Amino acid sequence: MTERREVYEALDLALRIGEVLLSSGAGAADVTAAMLAVTEACEVRHVSADVTFVDLTLRHQPSRDVPAAIQVRRVTWRPVDYAILIEVDETVNRLVAGEVTQGEARDQVARIVSTGHHRRRWAVTIGWGVMGTGIALTLGGSPVVCLLAFLTACAIDGTQLLLPLRRIPAFYQHAAGGFVATLIAVGASATDLDVNPSRVVTAGIVMLLAGVGIMGATQDALTGFPVTASARLIGGVLNTAGIIAGVGAGLTVGDMLGVGLTTFTPGAVGLAEVGVTVFGAALAAAAFAFASYAPPRSLIAVALVAALGQGVLLAVDSSGVGRTWGSAVAAVTIGAVCYLAVDRFRVPALVVVVPAIVPLLPGLDIYRGLALLAEGKDGVLQLASALATALALAAGVILGQYLVRPLKREARRLETRLAGPRMVGPFRRHGDKDT
Repeated sequence: MTERREVYEALDLALRIGEVLLSSGAGAADVTAAMLAVTEACEVRHVSADVTFVDLTLRHQPSRDVPAAIQVRRVTWRPVDYAILIEVDETVNRLVAGEVTQGEARDQVARIVSTGHHRRRWAVTIGWGVMGTGIALTLGGSPVVCLLAFLTACAIDGTQLLLPLRRIPAFYQHAAGGFVATLIAVGASATDLDVNPSRVVTAGIVMLLAGVGIMGATQDALTGFPVTASARLIGGVLNTAGIIAGVGAGLTVGDMLGVGLTTFTPGAVGLAEVGVTVFGAALAAAAFAFASYAPPRSLIAVALVAALGQGVLLAVDSSGVGRTWGSAVAAVTIGAVCYLAVDRFRVPALVVVVPAIVPLLPGLDIYRGLALLAEGKDGVLQLASALATALALAAGVILGQYLVRPLKREARRLETRLAGPRMVGPFRRHGDKDT
């Protein structure tokens, strides 16, 4: 009976850890590998794992003549908190390395999850506002546009904070965010301010797209988890449709008021402008990480990787191959750098990768497509380009990690038993020896 109880406690610990990872956007392959690593560290062998979008299941059956012990945990979705993810990841690594016992790891995970956010809510709102400012800089926005983008991002954060309290589905939350962003742009256009309101809308779209989670869905599809990938993809498509509906409604309101928001002229290209764009990308990525409760030590790494990705995008895009291919190459670069330098960052690669690709999200293509549709023209091509860019970003990050995987012998030895490169979780199993 005592042994059976210890098995259930080990499975419960693994499930609690898996829930945190999955809620933080980790791929199903990473979640599966982390849970199995935890059970092995707790000396529970012959465990199989099943990960879906809403349930985590662990099954332990040491032999055919012994009934299986099955534990199932329903995933409780909560706002992404990278601080919690990092602390749980560190606990898992310490457990796998034998530095803490199973009981100590269970107590640490319970404390981490129950403590709550380590950052004031008003600071998070400011972080979202700074992210909007960074996106506006990447679009060549003037100081006035940057200020409006800051206010827009803060207003969107307000809708994302209030609506979940009333159990409003995510589709309507994203629609409300898109509508608020467009209304602010309409109001700015109705004044004598010399602004390009489309950049304000685009900044709001990028902020909303950052939470859609297309990268997790693509990673699951590429690593052999079609059910989880389908569920995540459906959720992402619905949320994106909500953004499109909200922005479309705002454009309609603007058209009814005689305020046009269809014009977009990118900033001039030059050395100074390239520097501003790269700085804006670094600022937006770091601000997104800050608003997602990432610790201060990770912000510099996020900013540097995002700046590198933006620089690669500008270099490739200027060669004439198109923005989609430029985004793909930039994503490959981001994935490769994060995978190689994850030990130096002292945070899971996921914490750096996701914020770093935020400035590359196709908010401009979505806006252009909607603006064309509002004019009665064909904007489907622009929306299709936005989808292609989003998929290129997600697939490129994972491809970059595959390409550099042979350079990390420690990870390669572990990953002979995994479906793909790791973005979170331990890089070695309990009992592995360094060579």
